[in-house]
Amino acid sequence: MSGGAVLLAAGAGSRLGGKPKCLLELDGIPLILRQLSALEKAGVDQVVVVLGYYAELIEPVIRNSPIKIVVNPNPENGQASSVRLGLQNLSGAVDAVIIALADQPLIDSEDVSSLIAAYTRRGKKSMVVPRKTTTEGEKKPGNPVMIDAALRDQWLAGDAEMTSRNWRQKYPDTVFWFEPLNDHWFIDIDEETDIVNFEAKTGRLLQWPDAINSLFGK
Repeated sequence: MSGGAVLLAAGAGSRLGGKPKCLLELDGIPLILRQLSALEKAGVDQVVVVLGYYAELIEPVIRNSPIKIVVNPNPENGQASSVRLGLQNLSGAVDAVIIALADQPLIDSEDVSSLIAAYTRRGKKSMVVPRKTTTEGEKKPGNPVMIDAALRDQWLAGDAEMTSRNWRQKYPDTVFWFEPLNDHWFIDIDEETDIVNFEAKTGRLLQWPDAINSLFGK
């Protein structure tokens, strides 16, 4: 199976003080580089990184990685526009595509491999999504997700907003859900409290690099 990935890093980080959250560092490594390492070690053949806001700050950090970088000219149009741009820039030869977020600190190569393994068990489903059941009984979806090539083509040919969450809400019968063995999939960084909660839960510190502190303040 030939697999590709779209890594989304175009957001404004408005709830995080207007900073490029994918440049937060865990153990001295920017989150976006941790994601790229996980995808590479899991054997993903090609990766397209979609930048938008702060592209000029993020691109130098990742330019030496074996990836394709594209910039969303209108990131204010939301995540769906970045998903579509990433899918358009993948080679047509891929059989399946992982769609990942650049602000998930704990996703590693084993997680990506388990997603790929779940994809091989999906039967006739076209989208694979991690999910956990909370103590309150709520079914909570996570990231990254994986889609087949046919669904990629449907998304590119259809409604600009009909990707990812909107798709699975409208077409739940196309989704293969799987229960991962850890919480990595359900942790991302959207606001300052997420940084605090991450440290409290894991004992590990997320920090802004000096360059970001110099530009935006602590």
